[in-house]
Parts: sequence; C-alpha cells; structure tokens
Amino acid sequence: MAEPVYKYPVVEARGEARLLIDDVELVLAAEMGRLSAVSTRLQCKSLNDLFMRLSGVEAAATLAGIELLTVKGNALEAITKIKLKHFSACAAAFSAILAHHFDGDEGNVEAADEAA
Repeated sequence: MAEPVYKYPVVEARGEARLLIDDVELVLAAEMGRLSAVSTRLQCKSLNDLFMRLSGVEAAATLAGIELLTVKGNALEAITKIKLKHFSACAAAFSAILAHHFDGDEGNVEAADEAA
C-alpha cells in the first residue's frame, strides 16, 4: 500500500500535527497566541482546564481548537464536515501539539534547582 500524499508539511520540531477530517487536511500548532484565543473563547480557568477540554474532545472545545489552532488548511471546511467519528483523531492531534509545550520541562526544573 502506498504512503498517503499530503499537501502540507508538518514541522514536528515546531509542535505541529496533522489532522484529517474526511478529505480536508489540516496542520495544527499550539502557539501561545492561538492557545490564548481558545482559552478565552472557552473561558478556561487554567492551562490544565484547556488541556482537559481539548483532549477530552468536548464539542465546543474541539470546534474552537480546529478553528483557532489551524496553521495550514481550511479549518472552516473541516468544521462543516466533522462528525463524531473524527473526535478521536482530534484528541490525538490536540494532545500531540500540547505535549510539545511540556517537552524538556524536566531539564528546566533541574536547571532552576541548580540556580537556587
């Protein structure tokens, strides 16, 4: 079976992840400005609240995440085609991009401990 051909490159080092909603290809990224917009729209009280709502595939959070975290592709077209069957892929993509912010935190804690 041939590898699928995608329109958009994904820069994993930048914390991007691919999401497919039927025939609509998106690339999502958890940039701080975009996360802030999602958090504001959903009235999240903390980063943990935002993470739980996105990874838990709450309907409003999922649609806001697609709309506001998409950096490549047509988010609005994807939103018109989304069905419940796509929610597990959404959760995986959201978790992947959010995890990028937590990578390397252990090293930062150790450096902070050494400086203190």
